[in-house]
Amino acid sequence: MSTAVPERPAELPGGRRGEGAAGPGRLAVPRGIGWSARWIAALTVCQAALMVGIGLLITGPARDLWPLTAEDGVNEAFERMRTHTLTALSSAASEAGNTLTVIALTAVSCLGLLLAPRLPMWRQAVFLALAVSLQSLVFLVITVAVDRHRPEVHRLDGSLPTSSYTSGHTGAATALYGGLAVLALSRLRGPWRTVVACLLCLLPLAVGAARLYRGMHHPTDVAGGLVNGGLSLLIVGRALLTDGFVTAVPARTPAPHRPPRAPGRTAVVFNPTVTDEAERDALRRVLEHHGHHAPVFIRTTADDPGGGQSAEAVRDGAALVVVCGGDGTLRAAAAALAGSDVPLALVPCGTGNLLARNLGLPLAPADALDAALRGTVHRVDLGRVEGDGLAPTHFAAMSGAGLDAAMVERANANDRAKSVLGWLAYVLAVLRVLRTPRTGVDIALDGAPALRRTARMVLVGNIGTVQGGVTLLPGARPDDGRLDLLVLDPRGLGGWLAAVRTLLRPGTPPSPPPTAPASREREDDGAGAPVEFFTFRQAEFAFDAPQPRELDGDPVAVGRRLTVEVRPGALSMLLPVREK
Repeated sequence: MSTAVPERPAELPGGRRGEGAAGPGRLAVPRGIGWSARWIAALTVCQAALMVGIGLLITGPARDLWPLTAEDGVNEAFERMRTHTLTALSSAASEAGNTLTVIALTAVSCLGLLLAPRLPMWRQAVFLALAVSLQSLVFLVITVAVDRHRPEVHRLDGSLPTSSYTSGHTGAATALYGGLAVLALSRLRGPWRTVVACLLCLLPLAVGAARLYRGMHHPTDVAGGLVNGGLSLLIVGRALLTDGFVTAVPARTPAPHRPPRAPGRTAVVFNPTVTDEAERDALRRVLEHHGHHAPVFIRTTADDPGGGQSAEAVRDGAALVVVCGGDGTLRAAAAALAGSDVPLALVPCGTGNLLARNLGLPLAPADALDAALRGTVHRVDLGRVEGDGLAPTHFAAMSGAGLDAAMVERANANDRAKSVLGWLAYVLAVLRVLRTPRTGVDIALDGAPALRRTARMVLVGNIGTVQGGVTLLPGARPDDGRLDLLVLDPRGLGGWLAAVRTLLRPGTPPSPPPTAPASREREDDGAGAPVEFFTFRQAEFAFDAPQPRELDGDPVAVGRRLTVEVRPGALSMLLPVREK
């Protein structure tokens, strides 16, 4: 069985999407920043209300009930246990939950995650920083709303201005060290990851025990801190670390089925510049674990980034093609496998990994392969594109002309920056090409009369979310038999601000299909957001001036014309299924 996710707007006549069911056989695509922010904010309010309610109950109607009546005895017992050695140990443990310690360790941990040598782990960094911050915010709300005196024993620390309920040290330690334990379990390999995670989980307990020993809190204050920190971890982790997964069986297959094991072999097409020997060994172990014995590893080359190797693997009888690389390697392999029944398992090893992110695959290579091999075969759309100076080919994620392509070209020109900064290199590149001039373009969608526009960028997507969780095409899905189009034309500072506001607004609906004659000019005085969205099955673009163009993050020949159409369900992919 699969986990339920919020339904996607159903498609209405005319290319727009309204509210409705996602329908059977659809892929659950990860949600964007807006959804995550609303989820976190709403549940944090509920968390604060719950914790305040418990505190008011403890200090009010329940204060004369057991076990609250036994708390004084617990604190007195800790006071009688004091020795010089235990006092020194409790001081060190208490410091582990001190505000300055928690802030410093959180900052260092987040910086380390963002500067990870292979791929910046921005989501994990945001998860950790946000969990610690929200725990602190809820703690401050609690101390304002609940006034509880500290235990009537000799206290080893100075009296703090905050209430005894809850233990802020314990809550902060739970959020920080518990968050690090979660990341350790998901990122580390080998038997040590469990040991590291267990040690990290023991630290909040040690902090809580130290706060009791030092007479700073009642037992229920410490328990409240553990619950407060744990809830913050749960809320933020659910929003940021849980990707969307396949929610139902594709309509083309009557029931879920496992990928074929025999006859046939498993071919692993890998980009050697981003997949080292240690990583290949890890992938080989995952394949062996799932019954794919003696896999054949095939290198890509500068002249052939994956298409020829994938086609040859199929000709040689491969029953499964594993593709290890970035979006460019995937595009080449997907083009070779388009229309075949040989499934592709994607192992993201590049800088962007847009399709992997949108399909909910883990970004750690071995984890991604393991998740795919535990999944089922699904059909995913591809885009077919051709133009002047561009032979017919396919893309799996996005294709663009104008600003987007100029950004890609500049970022790819500096391989050193990409290897060091990862996807942040694209952020720096876009800042340098913001002044890319607009051009006139005629856009004909699904046989309708051409619509005249000016634009700095046109972006066609099979998926909608890019790095940083920004959703550029809110209606895009990789299995809906359509492609989505963004036309961007900001003018001046006000236009850019309006464009950013529109792109960051969740759930922006696609525009209705163009019906105006080709000669109609768009009237745009900058008062509205200079962004338009469309959906289509076939589109033709005719630019007034030659434009830089890109396919899945790879620059292609400059040109004036593009013809793009969707190939529904052209690619078979192994995708993970999340069980309830």
